[in-house]
Amino acid sequence: MTDDLKSAIRLALAGEWDQAHFIVQELGSPLAAWIHAVLHKIEGDESNSRYWYARAQKNYEDFKDPSEELRFIDGTIS
Repeated sequence: MTDDLKSAIRLALAGEWDQAHFIVQELGSPLAAWIHAVLHKIEGDESNSRYWYARAQKNYEDFKDPSEELRFIDGTIS
């Protein structure tokens, strides 16, 4: 799962949001939900993004820059 999460982040940072979305949709972890939330934030779908933030037990407002947030998440994955 770690490789899948890192791959989703790498794809999202490269602008491949659909592929990243496909990966995290298949995973059931809180980290996947967090990445999913950021993807919807990037897309501008705030209500859906907030839903996934709640599932990940994270806050929508904690990061203004989605790319920075994705890099932060990547750093938490070991």
